[in-house]
Amino acid sequence: MSEEVYQPHDTGYKYLLSSKKAFLQLIKSFVIAGWTAQVDESSLFRVDKSFILQDFKHKESDLVYRARLKEQDVIFYILLEMQSTVDFVIPFRLLLYMTEVWRDIFKNIPWKEAERKDFRLPVIVPIVLYNSPGKWTVPLNFKETLNGFELFTEHVLDYKYILINVHAFKQKELLALANLIGSVFLLDQARDLAQIIKRLKKLALIIKKMEPEEFNLFASWVLNIISRGIPQEKKDQIAGIFKDARPEEVESMLSNVEKVLEKSWEEAEKKGVEKGLQQGLEQAKVKIAKQMLLDGEDVNKIAKYTGLTREEIDKLS
Repeated sequence: MSEEVYQPHDTGYKYLLSSKKAFLQLIKSFVIAGWTAQVDESSLFRVDKSFILQDFKHKESDLVYRARLKEQDVIFYILLEMQSTVDFVIPFRLLLYMTEVWRDIFKNIPWKEAERKDFRLPVIVPIVLYNSPGKWTVPLNFKETLNGFELFTEHVLDYKYILINVHAFKQKELLALANLIGSVFLLDQARDLAQIIKRLKKLALIIKKMEPEEFNLFASWVLNIISRGIPQEKKDQIAGIFKDARPEEVESMLSNVEKVLEKSWEEAEKKGVEKGLQQGLEQAKVKIAKQMLLDGEDVNKIAKYTGLTREEIDKLS
């Protein structure tokens, strides 16, 4: 029950936030700004593009959304930071990503239009989603990463990204949201599988009220988390439970999932004991063989009483 759960992979969040509904919940639930009320699902669409930088290929996981606010285009760039340690290069990486977005815009419009006096690039709102328990210590303002920026305040490049730290919210706050994204954050904070099951039970009433699309997203995310580190057979069983479940049957779903997990833990514990006994037996054989060799016993006799091969016995001498 104390098996550690690997923090959700960035692909889990990327799949979740690829839903416009989930993304809207994210910004409306965790971004405190007046403009969030103006973003609606009808004017929002995901840009099917990921901006990969040559120097950061192993770190890329992003989402790009475009929205229309007050007759103006706005771009939301979401960087998913799922690492266990804080990356102090993030402000610089974000700057490069935003530049790539603008460069892509220039590439896809006629140059005469870009040269017009009234031409304006769309605003990019950078957002970092961070889910490690460690404290976020990276500056939020880009200029603070520049040496001596205080001397040239009016002349240095600057922007401020929005940080959404999964572990910065209290359990009561997340439960009070009573929505998909709050439920996901609550589970993401869990330390192990036992705590995930416990929190899923607390979310039962919220899960029951989820719309089909939300429930499917939630089920996929939960399945991705709780099925890690268990045998494929048990993964398939849990997947089948989620596939056949409906929001109003959440108690039954959780009960069945818990039974599968408990069975998996019991089998793992049994295998661990059997493995330990086998290792102990092998060590005992080696110890006996070594003593028999010291006593000058014949190799064939040692092999007969210990079960070791001649090659194994020769290595002991």
